[in-house]
Amino acid sequence: MAKTSWFDEHAQHPTLHERVEKLESFTAAMADGVVEKKELEGQEERLTAAMKALEPKLSDELHAQVTGVMIELTAYNIMRLLHELQTERARVAFQ
Repeated sequence: MAKTSWFDEHAQHPTLHERVEKLESFTAAMADGVVEKKELEGQEERLTAAMKALEPKLSDELHAQVTGVMIELTAYNIMRLLHELQTERARVAFQ
């Protein structure tokens, strides 16, 4: 299977969010604007299964690199969510 780049055509920005928006489990969870506990648990189960399938295939060096990427991605996702919430809160407050 050919790999799909994680970046846009200029290799400047990750395209993972665009791919997430096509993920059926994500779009179903987001459809009503509320992420329910069961939906979150389902996502955690899929993530755990993917991690368990990948981890034994990684060399020690690659494992360390992938771990670093996952930590950076998690930090980015939290920061992005907080930024979007803060921006929306400010927009609503000043309308």
